[in-house]
Amino acid sequence: MKQKYYNDGMVGNGKLTASFSKTGELLRLFYGAVDYKQFIEQFDVGVKINDSAMVYLHNDINNLYSQKYIKDTNILQTEILNTYFNLQIIQTDFVPIEENILVRNYRFINQSNRDLRVNLLAYSKVLTNINNDTCGFFKDDCLIQYNHDYSFCIFAKEKPMSYQINNVQSNIMDGIIGGKDYIGMSPDSAIAYDLKLIHPGEEVNLNLYIYVNDNKERCLLNELDTEIARIRKIDIVKQYEDTKKYWRKVIKDYDKFNFEKKQVDSRIEKIYKRSILLFSLLTNQETGGISAGMEVDEGKTKCGRYSYCWTRDAVFVTRAMDVLGMKENVEKFYHIFCKKTQSKTGKWQQRFYTDGRLAPCWGYQIDETASVIFGIYEHFKKYKDKMFLKNNLKMCENAIVYLQKYIDDILHKKGKFLPSYDLWEEYEGVTLYSMASIFASFDAMIKIYKSVKTMYETNRLKLEAINKKTKELAQNLLEIKEYCLKTFFDEEKKTFVRNPEDKKMDISILGAITPFEMFKPSEKNVENTIERMNMTLRTYTGGYVRYEQDGYMGGYHPWPIANLWMACYNLEIGEDKKALENFEFVTNSCSEHGFLGEQVNNETMKPAWIIGLTWSHAMYIVVLEKLLKKGLI
Repeated sequence: MKQKYYNDGMVGNGKLTASFSKTGELLRLFYGAVDYKQFIEQFDVGVKINDSAMVYLHNDINNLYSQKYIKDTNILQTEILNTYFNLQIIQTDFVPIEENILVRNYRFINQSNRDLRVNLLAYSKVLTNINNDTCGFFKDDCLIQYNHDYSFCIFAKEKPMSYQINNVQSNIMDGIIGGKDYIGMSPDSAIAYDLKLIHPGEEVNLNLYIYVNDNKERCLLNELDTEIARIRKIDIVKQYEDTKKYWRKVIKDYDKFNFEKKQVDSRIEKIYKRSILLFSLLTNQETGGISAGMEVDEGKTKCGRYSYCWTRDAVFVTRAMDVLGMKENVEKFYHIFCKKTQSKTGKWQQRFYTDGRLAPCWGYQIDETASVIFGIYEHFKKYKDKMFLKNNLKMCENAIVYLQKYIDDILHKKGKFLPSYDLWEEYEGVTLYSMASIFASFDAMIKIYKSVKTMYETNRLKLEAINKKTKELAQNLLEIKEYCLKTFFDEEKKTFVRNPEDKKMDISILGAITPFEMFKPSEKNVENTIERMNMTLRTYTGGYVRYEQDGYMGGYHPWPIANLWMACYNLEIGEDKKALENFEFVTNSCSEHGFLGEQVNNETMKPAWIIGLTWSHAMYIVVLEKLLKKGLI
């Protein structure tokens, strides 16, 4: 499979989501949910100009590229200028809000002084496997790549000039396709359109549609053609304008800082608005599940994949959503997604599909469970809605029972629980971050009980149970803190360490201070730890890596969340200048579209891995609000 590690742009409507390279190549298309199912292995678009061979729009030595989003939208525009023929192509990709189709509008402008005869060719290779064998089918002027479950359809309003089902790679480089087959056992096929003769200064438009049909809903043989005929009649100009209005309304609804009326760094505004659009794009509209990011590595050649929902990551995203006023999305995540995914034991597994189904895992992380309780109380602090707490009380209580058993097992060394993975999913054992997250969840549960007690005034048994559990949790807090002081403080270094085995400095140690508040930022042990972090985790660019000797993705790359975490700490202790430096480092690292990565390349100061990581964007919004409240921006 072709490696496609960087999604530079994304469009979608919550049910259909697509990603693109910086040259406009369609890399991935998800349908059904924001993270499943992905169809595309390879999708190439090219032109044959006069007697030329295939000129690939997204990979040709004579092409010049520029790309932008239409202002305040999830509509992506890529401009391509072929300097050999002086043909300009403006490609606009968007997904209508009410229609699950990817619209690819192509405007061809002849900037030369001669006539150009242009044919457009689209080559599609879809993912296939032994249990879902994909074939090609040409029907009603539409190229259909179908399997048992889905049909992947490529078509336009215009009649195609040719198509090819089998053995496309053998001749498509000549820019000419054809063949006898109308149906065949091949996962890759192509379709071509004759754009006729384009005179100097003239412009020709073509809308290419990509539609995914669930074969359970519409029969491939008898009903799909009716749906394709309906789509061909859609007023695409109106759909474009409606889509633009929709996303601009999203920005208007959740733009709490109104940067357009303030003088701020344009990159801050760009990241801020892109965050709003990204959260809307990668949230499952039915369950509230939040994808960590668009997938980059289906073959797991470098990682364990990203396009899933970790409850821990999502809790941090909901904190940012609360800053933006996305109350409905936050409550959907807790009311629907978290309830749907909680095990009978009370815990949450490592990660899930955004529809709530269990995703591939390789263990569990105890902080995934603790974070949900912490997040529920954080949301309550924003809106003071006691019914929200009551509706989620049983879920929290089940999680607390599980966490108390875990803590009892750790404190008394019973060995009944399997080791938990750490925050970074590498070390198995007990870590300071995980213990601090449990501390915060117990503290949050005590506060939740205090807030809902008045709602159970007539229920004596429930009140007695609440009082009993509150006392247990208060005792647990003391025990956890004492355990952490003994276990994670290195007497030789006079600092906290992430775990008692490798004793490394790790940015996640900050979790015990902020946001989990087990230790105060002014404590001497904490100050010593921060000083050592600055000596061991800070790179020459001013960015922070996750931990000592961090070699993930082959380099000592800073992480935006590490820098934003440090910014939170510096704001806590009044080091505003340092906090601004931490924040500015991340601002400087955004992509041209305002996306933040998982990591930052020290040399280029651009995203080094996942582009559009929701956790990075969430922490940016959280820190941005803190800076604004202090008047620092």
